[in-house]
Amino acid sequence: MRLCVFCGSNAGQDPVYLDMARALGETLALNGIGLVYGGASVGLMGAVADAALARGGDVIGVMPQALVDKEIAHRSLSDLRVVGSMHERKALMAELADGFIAMPGGLGTFEELFEVWTWAQLGYHRKPCALLNAGGFYDKLTDFLDDVVERGFVKPIHRAMLIVESDPAALIQAIRAYEPPKVDKWIKAGER
Repeated sequence: MRLCVFCGSNAGQDPVYLDMARALGETLALNGIGLVYGGASVGLMGAVADAALARGGDVIGVMPQALVDKEIAHRSLSDLRVVGSMHERKALMAELADGFIAMPGGLGTFEELFEVWTWAQLGYHRKPCALLNAGGFYDKLTDFLDDVVERGFVKPIHRAMLIVESDPAALIQAIRAYEPPKVDKWIKAGER
C-alpha cells in the first residue's frame, strides 16, 4: 500500500505541524505503507519524508523540473520522479497512491485535496481521502463543509467520504477500513 500525502512546503507557525508530519512519516513506515508526496526537502513535506526514510520506509517524490531547478528536491528519496508540469505531477501521484492524506498546508494542498475528493465523488477512483487534523488546523474547514451539506450543495454521504482524524495511527486504521459509498453524485430536484 502507498498513501499520497499533501502538505505544506512551509512548516507553519505551530510546532505541532512538524511534530505531526514526523509522526505520520514514522507511522507509515512502521506499518509498511509507502509514501508518495511532492518531493520537496523543505517544510512539512521534507519532515514527513525524512521521518519515513529514517524508519526504513519507501518514499516516492514527484516534482516538476521547474521546482527541481530551484533546488528544493529531496535528494535522498527511494525514488524521485521528475515530471514536466504540475498537472503531470498530480496525475502521477494519484496513479501511484492507494489513498490520500492532507496535512496542514496552503493553496496547493487544498487544491490537491479537493481534486482527489471530487474524483472520488464522481467515481473516477474508489480510494480514501483523508485529513490529518494536526492541532485543529482543519476545524474551520470541516465546520464549513458541514454547513455546505446543510445548504444542500453536498450530499451527506459524500461529506462522509472525507476521513478526519487527529492521530496518525487512527487515521491509518480508518483508511484501511474505508469502504466507498455506492451512490450517484448528482442531487436531484427536491433531494438533499
